[in-house]
Amino acid sequence: MRGYCRIGLIFLVQICSLSGCGILSRPTENSPESTAENDLIVVGFAQIGAESDWRVANTESIMSTFTEENGFELVFNDGQQKFENQVKALRNFIQLEVDYIVLAPVVETGWDTVFAEVKAANIPLIISDRFVEVKDDSLYTAWVGSDFLSEGEKAIDWLNSYLESQGRADEEINIVELQGTLGSTAEIGRTEGIARKLAEKPNYHLIAIESADFIQSKAREVMGVLLQKHNEIGVVIAQNDNMAFGAIEAMKAAGKIPGKEIIVISFDAVRAAFNAMLAGDLNVSVECNPLHGPRVAEIIRKLEAGEPVEKKRYVDEAVFDQENAAEQLPARTY
Repeated sequence: MRGYCRIGLIFLVQICSLSGCGILSRPTENSPESTAENDLIVVGFAQIGAESDWRVANTESIMSTFTEENGFELVFNDGQQKFENQVKALRNFIQLEVDYIVLAPVVETGWDTVFAEVKAANIPLIISDRFVEVKDDSLYTAWVGSDFLSEGEKAIDWLNSYLESQGRADEEINIVELQGTLGSTAEIGRTEGIARKLAEKPNYHLIAIESADFIQSKAREVMGVLLQKHNEIGVVIAQNDNMAFGAIEAMKAAGKIPGKEIIVISFDAVRAAFNAMLAGDLNVSVECNPLHGPRVAEIIRKLEAGEPVEKKRYVDEAVFDQENAAEQLPARTY
């Protein structure tokens, strides 16, 4: 249902949010009159938070896509990395009678009840970025995101090739892994992909695995402790760029030379990672493309036209290292 009543309710919830009694906010202001007249498609987007450069770019992609000029009204929620906040956001979207709900889930499990409520409200639900594990996959309409398991495997494939090029293929290698938010799709997939490939190399030794929640400051703290406990760290695998930046800061503080003494591998390939590779601090970053806005909009356009959509759609991604960083940096927009 699109019209004055629903948009008026969104406006009221906005005011409620500003006064502290709600959690919804919108990036743009639209009057009820202009929205109803233009018959905009109202989309509720429940974001995880703003824990990394990748997440900020992901949010910007959504905001710049779901604009009035493109025929949309966006109702945005920042979950602040809390599952309960996202559940509350979905229920608020139901009350607002939005046309579509888009969710970037903080964790994979626990969604069955609220998803059933969304389905009962007859609102198509699109999952973006991280995946969900539910008993009935008809509770959501489509998913678009990255193949995180493949990303993990790519990281170790790169390490294999790099060590071989250095004449170190058979050397005993001690590895430290910094995980993202435990239970998130990115963490689960990357951890499994890394583990699968490490199992193929008996001379690789995973001596420590710790979570830093994808947060740079936490990774700096965790890595500082690990450097005190382990003298012979040869490789650090950080499950996102920001954790790699934190680990690099800790290495420098401890008198280590990142990128040389310790090989640093990360994921996401944000622009700052390319600068870190050019500086010699970061060796490689496996791409995780955050620009999901146009992909989600394409799904919604198809649904509006009554066309079928893919249940699951992976995005194409590459691997960037110090050898190709300079060439690729000019094209990096995030």
